[in-house]
Amino acid sequence: MAYRVIKYFTDLQDNGYAYKVGDLFPHKGFKVSEDRLKELSSKNNRRHTPLIEKIEEKMSEVEEEKTEPVPEDTKPKKKRTKNAE
Repeated sequence: MAYRVIKYFTDLQDNGYAYKVGDLFPHKGFKVSEDRLKELSSKNNRRHTPLIEKIEEKMSEVEEEKTEPVPEDTKPKKKRTKNAE
């Protein structure tokens, strides 16, 4: 699971590690519990506001848009040109 920081915070359970908006959570090499992820992604923390959001689902929505097949009749057609003689 991947999470992105949506509000700046310092993680009191990680020696005050500072997370800036847009950072991935947790940082490389640091493990967190499911309970901690739920706490930080909900209002059930000291700041009473979500600090991280799950990005796995949002990424898959974007990927779906990219991989949808384009119907043949909507593809741009190549223009034929006559060879100059």
